[in-house]
Amino acid sequence: MRRALALEFRKMRRLRTLPLLIGVVVAVAALSSASLFSGSARETFDDPSAEPWAALLLTYTMMAAMTSPILTAVLSSRQTDIEHSGVGWTLASTAGRTPGELCRAKLAALAILLAPAVLAQSLLVIGIGTFAGIQVPLDLAPWGLYTVLLYLVDVAFCGLYIWLAARVENQLVSVGVGVLGAFLAVFSLLIPPGLSYVIPWGYYAVISHAGQSGGEVTYVNAPYGLVAGFLILVAVLIAWYTRRFDRIER
Repeated sequence: MRRALALEFRKMRRLRTLPLLIGVVVAVAALSSASLFSGSARETFDDPSAEPWAALLLTYTMMAAMTSPILTAVLSSRQTDIEHSGVGWTLASTAGRTPGELCRAKLAALAILLAPAVLAQSLLVIGIGTFAGIQVPLDLAPWGLYTVLLYLVDVAFCGLYIWLAARVENQLVSVGVGVLGAFLAVFSLLIPPGLSYVIPWGYYAVISHAGQSGGEVTYVNAPYGLVAGFLILVAVLIAWYTRRFDRIER
């Protein structure tokens, strides 16, 4: 697995994955924080009852729901398409690596890359909020929990997109599913929570730790049991499908 991971990171350099990821992280942080510099927003910076940090987290959640499904689809598609275009499946098999093992290596590599990216994204949003002048003390717990869950959901969808990209050579399908997922993720923030539970991309809304109550933005708790169940289900599906790939000759 160590050699397989090293090969995947070498492929990432050729695909310029890191610059793409950095660009998206900066863009999401900037878009999430853009509203902080309006006059109405600045009036709440020293008012604890206005919950300015919770309002910023809610905006961040919406921006992440809008971009994360597309980002994970593009990363997974590019990382997998190189095998289709370069006869990589065959070359890997000659080295003793089955298609399923190759998919698992791709998922592990993207998971390693996404960890600092998601953390940096959240820290950038917090940093911009501090720079903008929010004086209310920051409650780190909801921000930290949301960041961890966002990372886990991103990794889960990377696994699903890798499977789709490996099965379908036309990568427009995988990216198109990501675009549709972004729409569903944002839509899920506006519908009753019960409906979000049955939409896979709805979990970008389910993991939110900020919401509106009586017209005011407050911190909320995510249904951790449901999120854990979703992540376990995805992990089981990925393990099953990649093991099936192990018995397929490409």
